[in-house]
Amino acid sequence: MAKLVESVPNFSEGRRLEVVDKLAAAVESVPGAFLLDRTSDPSHNRSVLTIAGEAAPILQALEKTVAVAVAEIDMERHIGEHPRIGAVDVVPFVPLAGATMSDCVELARTFGSMIADRFQLPVYLYGEAATSPFRQRLADVRRGQYEGLKSSIAEPARAPDFGPAKIHPTAGAVAVGARPFLIAYNINLESRDVELAKRIARRIRESSGGLPRVQANGFWIEERDRAQVSMNLLDFRVTPLWMVWEAVRAEAAEDGVHLAESELIGLAPIDAMLDVANHAGVSERLPQLERLAGAAGFLKLRDFSPMQALELRLEAARGR
Repeated sequence: MAKLVESVPNFSEGRRLEVVDKLAAAVESVPGAFLLDRTSDPSHNRSVLTIAGEAAPILQALEKTVAVAVAEIDMERHIGEHPRIGAVDVVPFVPLAGATMSDCVELARTFGSMIADRFQLPVYLYGEAATSPFRQRLADVRRGQYEGLKSSIAEPARAPDFGPAKIHPTAGAVAVGARPFLIAYNINLESRDVELAKRIARRIRESSGGLPRVQANGFWIEERDRAQVSMNLLDFRVTPLWMVWEAVRAEAAEDGVHLAESELIGLAPIDAMLDVANHAGVSERLPQLERLAGAAGFLKLRDFSPMQALELRLEAARGR
């Protein structure tokens, strides 16, 4: 049985779509590497690609995207809402069918060493691939962001796992890791109050005693003219999407604010969406696509397509 893995590289460019086109083309140039999704956010100034396939083509495709990012993205000029340390900010490996977390740990370490040598990039291992318990959390690796890392990278505690102990002059540094499936999920408030979004984020995130396996922060989203609670759900089986939606709704209601909409960044496992359908009382006798639509309606998902379900997107891509 083939071992399938997913990678979701995040790039510090969400405004120059011609650069994002080059990143996507780099993936699509590799047979066996399937580009399942691409999302760009101008406020965060960040783009996310979702790639799946077997290990060898995935590594080749990712190396090509790093080459594009190093050539095209200058961190000295980068401004955006999202925390970041480099042009290629983070590259996670996620086990899919037939693959194990150990396989992804090995891939992360192989890839980290490869791009450190080729591009002279400092590389930090995180998640299950971390070599230190102090680097398991991505937030700890990104502490101080690009600007702070420039001055602290020479400190022994901040030395990279691979590559030079100095920041790349334009591309910064890279975090490479292995982790379970992560759902990037945002909720936009019917409010322009960014401080409210930040307060809600503090209340619901695990690090503040909130929902387990949830990371959250508050941002201003200019193109939506709204405040946003931006989240990573590190394990939807522990804290499902519907629970996050209801928790944010309850917190916002205390300030008399309603939720405008939510959005998925990239893809989500089909089980995560069907779990929402179950909670919302969508009949299990309905066809799967109708159940997905019911789940999207409950969450007020903006621009939702059934093809945002990972398994459906991968099946379609492999059948092309």
